[in-house]
Amino acid sequence: MIIEVPGYQTLDIRKLLLDYNGTIAVDGLIRESVKERLKGLSEQFEIFILTADTHGTARKECEGLGVKVHTFPVGDAMDHKLRILEEEASLHCVCIGNGRNDRKMFEKAALSIGVIDKEGAYMKTLNAADLCVTSSEDALDLLRYPKRLIAGLRG
Repeated sequence: MIIEVPGYQTLDIRKLLLDYNGTIAVDGLIRESVKERLKGLSEQFEIFILTADTHGTARKECEGLGVKVHTFPVGDAMDHKLRILEEEASLHCVCIGNGRNDRKMFEKAALSIGVIDKEGAYMKTLNAADLCVTSSEDALDLLRYPKRLIAGLRG
């Protein structure tokens, strides 16, 4: 997806990296409205779910969504997320998250979207975000309706 943002930059987004708990899942479960959006976006983007999988539900919840799930140890989540971003060509990635372990990924991605939902959000991560929204549905809808991105980012 090419998005020309007047007074900002042209984004060439090919991959979507998503934090799991607190971002697309609440208490380890993904809402149906989020699942529907992920299915649709998987036709346009390569989607990666990045998680320490605190609740042990990520793989089951993501079945049939057309996404790739990456799990890793809790203590190294920030560095694992950054490494995956760098492996997937950060200049073509959008990241969506809410936690402290998303901050480094946000700083390097072509576009980062912070989500302030039921688990809250880490302020330093939000400061690194290009945009912030109040639900994962709103974050995913920025990609479904890119003119919303343009409105939020233009100069």
